Amino acid sequence: MHYPGNATPERFPAQDRFADGAQFIAGRLTKGSSGRTHAVVDPSTGEEVYTYELAGAADVDAAVAAARAAFPGWSSATPGERSDALHRLAAVIAERAEDFARAESLQCGKPIKLTREFDVPGTIDNTAFFAGAARHLQGQSAGEYSGDHTSYVRREPIGVVGSVAPWNYPLQMAAWKILPAIAAGNTIVLKPAELTPLTSLLFAQAATDAGIPDGVVNIVTGTGREAGEHLVGHPDVAMTSFTGSTAVGKRVAEIATATVKRLHLELGGKAPFVVFDDADLEAAVHGAVAGALINTGQDCTAATRAYVQRPLYEAFVEQTAALMETVRLGDPFAPGTDLGPLISHAQRDRVAGFVDRARGYARVVTGGEAPQADLENGAYYRPTLVVDAAQDSEIVQSELFGPVLVVLPFDTDDEGLRLANDSPYGLAASAWSRDVYRANRATREIKAGCVWINDHIPIISEMPHGGYKASGFGKDMSTYSFDEYTQIKHVMFDNTAVPRKDWHRTIFGDR
Repeated sequence: MHYPGNATPERFPAQDRFADGAQFIAGRLTKGSSGRTHAVVDPSTGEEVYTYELAGAADVDAAVAAARAAFPGWSSATPGERSDALHRLAAVIAERAEDFARAESLQCGKPIKLTREFDVPGTIDNTAFFAGAARHLQGQSAGEYSGDHTSYVRREPIGVVGSVAPWNYPLQMAAWKILPAIAAGNTIVLKPAELTPLTSLLFAQAATDAGIPDGVVNIVTGTGREAGEHLVGHPDVAMTSFTGSTAVGKRVAEIATATVKRLHLELGGKAPFVVFDDADLEAAVHGAVAGALINTGQDCTAATRAYVQRPLYEAFVEQTAALMETVRLGDPFAPGTDLGPLISHAQRDRVAGFVDRARGYARVVTGGEAPQADLENGAYYRPTLVVDAAQDSEIVQSELFGPVLVVLPFDTDDEGLRLANDSPYGLAASAWSRDVYRANRATREIKAGCVWINDHIPIISEMPHGGYKASGFGKDMSTYSFDEYTQIKHVMFDNTAVPRKDWHRTIFGDR
């Protein structure tokens, strides 16, 4: 292991925690066995900050074996015991909050104020929520649904969960996958994105330090092609949970089907942002800029398609462009920075390609370029506003994952809602109106897993997150997530003192 570039103790205070490798198996860090290395790169400078050995199939096998060995003990722990362990985990994460915040900013390029105020507190809150929810994993109450028989439903853990997480919110995605799985009594092997493993490893170490038994939480850091596909297809993995693009999600589903395992997919998004003509224009403009630029637009719920009713359209475009131009790009560790870089130069070039192609059929009002001077070595891209694009154009229909907002006008409410639904995705959406009836209609008719009214982007631990259509199926967060990580068993008793043979006679006759 080595820490080159700008991985100073101030920017990366937890670096010593990764000295033994980037695989966390059965309670300890080890080196990967693939024979290949990978570098974590600070996207704000392009400098390598941590190099590690990638996981291979043997590491996945070892992690799954550790999780399988830990399952009997962990699944038989009482809900109270699992709850106590998760409460301790929340406390450990809170104690190390600054380590988590700085590691997340370093590997992702997120502004430190975002990781301090959103990513880390959200993770602590999510951990505390599942600590409480672990004590409420109830089945159905008993009932006499069939004569003298009593039935009830048991909710039981599934077994070893194999999860694959993306690079855009590595800490929160680790939490969303690990917490409901282990609160329900499962054990887990998580493969974070090889670009951003640091906070997932910190999370696993915190779990061990909180007293969660070895093998309950395991991390394998490797490529999707090698480690990820081997994990998804592993015969001892009972469930796969994947967050990422719809294209890769289809491949995950194909592999998982071969072993008929439980599958949870949270995939891409192209969230519509519908502004009716009675909306508070200033609030909608601020909501659009915040919703489009959160995490430099690398968010599957980000506002990407704004549909604005004709009377407000010109003012909305003008004010949104003006507000975007005030957004401060800069060093993620500088307190005044609003927007950091994209995750990599390759991702910046991908986003730039979409915008450059759009110039042939649409108009770029502001942005549409990488900044120069002191930010030229990072993967930065200016906040970008595009108008005059057709509904069926690439920039309207494809997921860019960058700081780009497309604005289109509409005339009638029917048209606005039709355009909002004209997408293969259905993860999130928002509608802006002062009219409760208009707003309520939007919540009914927009086909998305979450519809915000007069806001865009906030999430809370108590409520579910998950999509419709090509955005996948299943829920993260909330007690609804337990439906993903448990299986249901029907138990039925014959309550008669002497078991009767009547039903046997019905089938077999007198014997």
